[in-house]
Amino acid sequence: MVAGARGARHLWSRYAGRVRLRYPDGTVVAIAPGMSVLEASRSAGIPHASVCGGRGRCSTCRVRVGEGADRLPPPAPDEARVLARIAADHGVRLACQLRPSHDLAIAPLLPPGAGPRHVRVQVNPGQGVEREVAVLFADLRAFTRMAEGRLPYDVVFVLNQYFEAMGRAIEEQGGRVDKFIGDGIMALFGVDREPAAACRDALAATRAMALALEHLNQHLAHDLREPLRIGIGLHAGPVILGEMGYRRATSLTAVGDTVNVAARLEALTKEFEAQLVVSARLAESAGVDLSAAELRQIEIRGRQRPLRVRLVPDARALPVALAGERRSHNLVRNWWPTLLARRRTLDARSS
Repeated sequence: MVAGARGARHLWSRYAGRVRLRYPDGTVVAIAPGMSVLEASRSAGIPHASVCGGRGRCSTCRVRVGEGADRLPPPAPDEARVLARIAADHGVRLACQLRPSHDLAIAPLLPPGAGPRHVRVQVNPGQGVEREVAVLFADLRAFTRMAEGRLPYDVVFVLNQYFEAMGRAIEEQGGRVDKFIGDGIMALFGVDREPAAACRDALAATRAMALALEHLNQHLAHDLREPLRIGIGLHAGPVILGEMGYRRATSLTAVGDTVNVAARLEALTKEFEAQLVVSARLAESAGVDLSAAELRQIEIRGRQRPLRVRLVPDARALPVALAGERRSHNLVRNWWPTLLARRRTLDARSS
């Protein structure tokens, strides 16, 4: 009886003051006040979707709150904007932003493997909208020469690894891959973010891409005659966003002068022998000091005024927050085992 009393006191001291979250399958997780619902899921080993990594951007971690919802404070402005974007009804909250102070019943609304396609963007497909975004164009240098004389299997393998590395780097920094064009990439930042944050995300993604390319070259050194090189153009400004195309070839994309200028800046990386050519407008909007990079004024066909740009020889040297660096290094560690396993499988099939 004494032992039972001691056990009860131990349990009480361990769980007193803790918040209990009840999941649909009956699992109960006890957490300290101040921990987010997403953190609670992860600490308990419960799979929970989160494309943006818990930064309150993507909405894929959203949950429906049952019992206890009436005692929750209203969402903060950033969470409210994301919820409004997905037209969430009453009782839906972002797990990464919700930090309960009392017991709740919660139900994740998306499967654990939900990806970027589950992020809804409120754009009228028939009308489109005008929005300030950052546009990124990237292209492999001398890829035609590199592919010459190689087996199609090898070319496809290298391209797929390159696209995967670049695509993940872009998405991890809040961007949206618009399309792959040959060996080129177009990406958008700010589809659901304010312009200054979109510009910072675009620069962070550029650094992450350069780091990922460095690792790709190291791990494919035995497959490449020379390292892969990349040129990137960045510009920010108004675009028309909408679903465009024909039948199955329809997708959300952007058109306008801003897109054309970004593409032109990417092409100029060859002429200026720089890995990145970024418009001064984007750098200034991002609040990032690029004064160490050479400043040029260039003429853009179809534009009356010259455009000020910064030339960055190596995008790895961009002064981007360390949080973005850590995410990009984690990204490389996470997908390299998959890449190497896939290569061994393909080699076995071809032998």
